[in-house]
Amino acid sequence: MTLDLRVSRQLAATPEEVFDAYTDAEKQKIWFTILDEQPGIVEIEVDLRVGGQQTAVWGPSRDMLFRETQTFVEIDRPHRLVTESTGASPDGMTMTTRIEVTFEEKDGGTLMTVVQSGFPAAEVRDFFVGEVWAGAFARITAFLARQTGTEPAHV
Repeated sequence: MTLDLRVSRQLAATPEEVFDAYTDAEKQKIWFTILDEQPGIVEIEVDLRVGGQQTAVWGPSRDMLFRETQTFVEIDRPHRLVTESTGASPDGMTMTTRIEVTFEEKDGGTLMTVVQSGFPAAEVRDFFVGEVWAGAFARITAFLARQTGTEPAHV
């Protein structure tokens, strides 16, 4: 039995803008740390083609780095992206999952849906739902708001 997750978020941008924010290395470097007071280390390289890879390395310091390598399996800009993802945490634990992301035009914005499969345990899947993807969506939302000039005013 494989453990899967499905999470969605409505974003105030076009599917093209959301797809590009999600796949462009320079944009990722911005949104990856947009909500952090101390961003730490973020290195991202993207070769956006079927068979190409995206490599991301991040963490608070050189001795506490996370690493993820995604191989692009399917690219249908700006509608769908499928990758095989292998991640490693600083303690040496690794995990490989399949990630399918869709970008659907809806209500004047984009409904971004992530289906990730292959989790080794329910606790890991639940962590990805509550922390990893929730955090990614919050960061992408903040990045897009900054890009489109719809960022809320600070009091």
